[in-house]
Amino acid sequence: MIAKAFLSLTEYPAFRRIIWKPIYENLAKHFKINDWHFMNYGYAPESSVSTVPLHPKDEINRYPIQLYHFLAQKTDIKDKQVLEVGSGRGGGASYISRYLSPATMTGVDIARNAIRLARKNHQENNLHFLQGNAEKLPFVNESFDVIMNVESSHAYGSVPRFLSEVKRLLRPGGIFLCTDLRAPEGMTLLKSHFEASGLHMVSEENITPNVVDAIEKEDTIKQQRINQHIARWMRPTFSQFAGTKGSRIHLDLQSNALIYYSFVLQKKAVVNEA
Repeated sequence: MIAKAFLSLTEYPAFRRIIWKPIYENLAKHFKINDWHFMNYGYAPESSVSTVPLHPKDEINRYPIQLYHFLAQKTDIKDKQVLEVGSGRGGGASYISRYLSPATMTGVDIARNAIRLARKNHQENNLHFLQGNAEKLPFVNESFDVIMNVESSHAYGSVPRFLSEVKRLLRPGGIFLCTDLRAPEGMTLLKSHFEASGLHMVSEENITPNVVDAIEKEDTIKQQRINQHIARWMRPTFSQFAGTKGSRIHLDLQSNALIYYSFVLQKKAVVNEA
């Protein structure tokens, strides 16, 4: 489903607004699979030394968790006010809240059913979930130290509006962490949006090989989950959406028809004048 041709349509705001919210509402409403807490394609580090230590209950979601860990370790999360925009089923926000000790971890998603599912499955003292639109977020100015956005911006009607909200909500010196995939021309456009946002680009990294590796290593778990929980007639479509090995998304990432990047941006700090 999210192959190159489909993602190319995400350059049209009207298409994004029409298609994505119903998809995520229905996934959260009808597929309440107990161990399915993530919707990203995962990350496999190049060295086993970088493998994230996990509690046994989290091991089944190792590769999606590693994408969050890879991104989060690019700044200091501990004791910070952290926001994830596009929190989906809540697994990433839950991981951050439990393992990286932020003062608060807030997840926002446009899909009301996803928020209900996240609140049911992930309950920590420092973790909160709210329904909201990425282009008009329900928070006062300069509320957060760190904002995260994992594999979500391709679904937004206006990425520039979203980035304006990120800039508004970050405190001076605050950090924006982002991962996403695009066709090469779409990635060029995304980078131009970052350049025009008023945020400073700290780093960017092509992690396509790490994502492809994760898709391949996680395939057995995905296939078992699909075979156990998804009706036979829906499995081919669901496999494409989930990005199983051999799916269009997997093949397009292998061939670089799609590329996957991570970004770190920073809001300008206030300079005290003598």
